[in-house]
Amino acid sequence: MSKSNGNRPARIGFYVCHCGHNISGTVDVAAVARYAQALPHVVVSREYKYMCSDPGQERIAQDIREHALNRIVVASCSPLLHEHTFRTAVEKGGLNPFFFQMVNIRENVSWVNESPEEATEKAMDLARAAVHRVAFHKALEPKRVPILPDVLVVGGGIAGIHAALTLANAGRKVVLVEREPTIGGHMAMFDKTFPTLDCAACILTPKMSQVKNHPNITLWTYSEVSKVEGYVGNYTITVRRKPRYISEKLCVGCMECIEACIYKEGKFPDEFNAGLSRRKPIYIPFPQATPQVVVIDPQTCIEFKTGKCKKSCLEKCDRDAIDFSQKEVVEEIRVGTVILATGYKTFDAGRLPHYGYGKYDNVYTSLEVERLVNASGPTGGELILRDGRRPKTVGIIHCVGSRDRNTNRWCSRTCCMYSLKLAHLLKEHTDAEVYNFYIDIRAAGKSYEEFYDKLLEENVHFIRGRVAEVTDWTARPSEEGKLVIRVEDTMIGVVRRIPVDMVVLAVGMEPQFDAQEVRRLFNISCSTEGFFLERHPKLAPVDTFTDGVFIAGACQGPKDIPDSVAQAGAAASQALVLIDSGSIELEPNTAYLVEEDCSGCKSCLTICPYHAISHDEARKKASINEALCKGCGTCTATCPSGAIRQNLFEDEEIYSEIRGLLTPMPAEAQGGESC
Repeated sequence: MSKSNGNRPARIGFYVCHCGHNISGTVDVAAVARYAQALPHVVVSREYKYMCSDPGQERIAQDIREHALNRIVVASCSPLLHEHTFRTAVEKGGLNPFFFQMVNIRENVSWVNESPEEATEKAMDLARAAVHRVAFHKALEPKRVPILPDVLVVGGGIAGIHAALTLANAGRKVVLVEREPTIGGHMAMFDKTFPTLDCAACILTPKMSQVKNHPNITLWTYSEVSKVEGYVGNYTITVRRKPRYISEKLCVGCMECIEACIYKEGKFPDEFNAGLSRRKPIYIPFPQATPQVVVIDPQTCIEFKTGKCKKSCLEKCDRDAIDFSQKEVVEEIRVGTVILATGYKTFDAGRLPHYGYGKYDNVYTSLEVERLVNASGPTGGELILRDGRRPKTVGIIHCVGSRDRNTNRWCSRTCCMYSLKLAHLLKEHTDAEVYNFYIDIRAAGKSYEEFYDKLLEENVHFIRGRVAEVTDWTARPSEEGKLVIRVEDTMIGVVRRIPVDMVVLAVGMEPQFDAQEVRRLFNISCSTEGFFLERHPKLAPVDTFTDGVFIAGACQGPKDIPDSVAQAGAAASQALVLIDSGSIELEPNTAYLVEEDCSGCKSCLTICPYHAISHDEARKKASINEALCKGCGTCTATCPSGAIRQNLFEDEEIYSEIRGLLTPMPAEAQGGESC
């Protein structure tokens, strides 16, 4: 175990952290320090309250200089949090930062052991293994790759819009890709926003126009990313641009072609109005759509279905903007960073049949009500039910598809507040008596509690209890023609039957239907709920485990508009940090190839999850792109000839660590200097 860099014998410094009471509350830190002092080649062994603090780091650097240390071991918390911190301290002391090994005795020892004796013994075992291992570490040098300055933003909701504008205003070129014919996302469907009751369109439309007119933003709607290649700083993105059958350059959005369509009335469900109205095969999603360009739906257009349409729309367009021969276009762009802002989908209320959605005409989802009360909605803002009546009593059921073991366990965060907003709007439009059926009211944002108090003053009824069912079964004359909500009122301890004219289901948020496909496309991770996973929930909430790919908005988890905008700004700033640095430093724990041992069997090509390995046909050998490699070790374990190895995980390092772990050493002094 005496090996070191060159001919110098190992001189190891060992440092163990109390981490407040996180470690020392279970592990006898002083005993671990004494034990390590007696291990071979350990020259210095110290304990300290917080090793990651400035004094702790300075102590390491000072000991390296004073005791001629050439290897460092720190036993503390997660390397994910502080490995870089201690490598920097080692480098300040004059050593190569990779002559360092970290032992996690917080998550791996103190937090998972109840017995102080067993925890202390385990900490000693791990310390001994690290001391064995660190002697075989090699000097490594991080590599740097240049960063292309352009950015791809995927998703044109409020988060994607804000991220794109932030970057564009900073002078960066941005390509914004949106799968729908217009940007705006869910926010464009809302009437007002809580808690200020601002008009959603009044806030959003100017930002949509800025995106369309900004010289640094290229807007591609009705488009999807189909392929992602490359690595941080140098991504090659393939985008499929679906045909609108309308020239975006020629169309001015006059909509005369829509009027001229052979269908005199809308016949097909209007997606933007949640199916509450009908549209024609040629349409524009909503009045403020951006770009202000119509689109032809080939699934419903007679010309595409039979080829026998009179094409009156073509005759009416005096700008020759309609082109039935338009084909899909594949664009390829190169960018340095990517921001994913793909949003969410609402819970399908039909999955809970006891609430009557799809069975009773007057049961609506919250998003449908947003369209009903919107001036640009299917009824022009007049709240008229499917049976033609105006509601006099309305029940709003919270947590539909949220906080439920049968559907989604998570809280969708926005449902309480938008239910309160809808209660206010329903009273404003109809003066109806409104009931809110809730589990808990979660009004934690700025001015949210005040908004809740406002609803109390408006005499909105609040009934605490999960609704059992919505039925049209009547038990008394007063319930005739009504929907009956049966619920246990937990505040007074009775089961109540409340007849209403209209039921509103406050549906929760779920990951997009293609979240897993997008995850694989950009090589990022999803949480157990299916939302995109951040690198760290507190310290890196917009970063992912793929360098250069950031997330923003509700694709990361349920959130309201202010939080989505804030996170979009954070993601844009993180992208700017990379771009402005000009290059990024890559971890050197990558795989490398010993060419003389490679047989060219290609076993490694399909096993690499990062597509970092290719086959050099001229040399009949594998080739590893270190910029793409993430050091997962899969290829190293798979290679049948042992030709692929990995920095920081060399065989001699691993074997020595195992030997140190399995072969207890007597705690006898080896001539180390006293601390």
